[in-house]
Amino acid sequence: MQTVHIHPKYQDKKEAILAFINDFENQGEYVTKGERNVIKSFDMDGETINVKSFRVPKVFNSFVYKFIRPSKAKRSFEYAEKLLLNTIKTPFPIAYVENHSALGLKESYYVSLHIDYDFDFRALIHDPLFEDRRRILEQFAEFCFQLHEHHVNFLDHSPGNTLIVKRDQQYDFYLIDLNRMKFESMNLDKRMENLKRLWLSKLMIHIISKRYAELANKELHEVQDVLLKHSQAFKRKINRKKYLKKKYLKKR
Repeated sequence: MQTVHIHPKYQDKKEAILAFINDFENQGEYVTKGERNVIKSFDMDGETINVKSFRVPKVFNSFVYKFIRPSKAKRSFEYAEKLLLNTIKTPFPIAYVENHSALGLKESYYVSLHIDYDFDFRALIHDPLFEDRRRILEQFAEFCFQLHEHHVNFLDHSPGNTLIVKRDQQYDFYLIDLNRMKFESMNLDKRMENLKRLWLSKLMIHIISKRYAELANKELHEVQDVLLKHSQAFKRKINRKKYLKKKYLKKR
C-alpha cells in the first residue's frame, strides 16, 4: 500500500515524481549517501528536485510510524509548510510518499525543490577568516531570533542543516533536515540551548549573542553567558563520547 501526498502546485507532476521514487535505486544523482538516509537529485522538466529516502525503520518504529506517529517524511513536509507560512526559508516541499505493509511503514520519501546555495554554516566554523564572516554571523543571529519568535524549536540545529545563499550584502538562511522540530514558546535558556549543536567558538558566540541581545532587548552578558554554558556542555558531552568510544576500541 502506498500513501502519496503532493503539494497542489505540483499535482500535474505526480506521475513523474512517482516514477522517480518507484525507480529510486536506478535513477537520479547522489547528493548524499549516508548509512541511514540517501538523497538523490532529479531533473523534472527543467527543475531540479531532491528526493530523500529514509532508512526503513525497525519493527517497533515501523508500527509506530504507521499507527501512532507521523513518519519522518510526512513530518518533513508538514514542518516545511509551517516554516514557509512563518516566512522562514526552507526548500519548497513538493511531496511525501510512504510505502506500507499491513504491520507498518516500510520505505518513505520526502521530495523538495533543490536550492543552489553558496555554502553551509560549517564553512564559518572551519575557516575563521571566511569572507564577511562577522556580517554573516550577525545576520544568522537575526535569523535565529525570528525562528524563536515564531516558536520554532529546531531540534537538529547543527552546522550542516543551515544552507546559506548570498545576495549582495545580504544572506538568506535555509533550514534542511526538518523531521525533528517542536513548535513551542521558549524562554531565553531554551532559545540558547537550541543553538548548542552549532559548535561555536567563543568569538562566534560573542558575535551572535551581541546581535541576539540587541533584538531581544537583553544585556549582552545575559545572552552570552547562557549560550556559552550550553555550547560548552554540549562539546564536553560529545568529546567524552568520542573519548570513551576510542578507549573501548583500543581494548578490543
